Amino acid sequence: MIVGTVRFRLRLAENRSLKGKRKVIKSLMAQVRNRFNVSVAEVALNDVWQEAELGIAAVGNSESFINSVLDKVMDFVERTSPAEVSECDMELIHMGTGTL
Repeated sequence: MIVGTVRFRLRLAENRSLKGKRKVIKSLMAQVRNRFNVSVAEVALNDVWQEAELGIAAVGNSESFINSVLDKVMDFVERTSPAEVSECDMELIHMGTGTL
């Protein structure tokens, strides 16, 4: 089993309130979730107006597939998000193949 994760740190320079931030972040999270069938959550900076940190995860049995999906997610967020991507880290984790 392969678990792939991406962590985005986003800057919302034009944002002036937590309500505005939540609107942008919830919309982006829904688009990513629906388009790529991955898990998405705001994982840090919840009370900061102009920054957000999102965590995205995908699970599968092929490293090349998970890598491809997460590459597409990163490209999508960088191209379409109204927020500027200030950091982006991807990690692939190989889980044991033991039987249950």
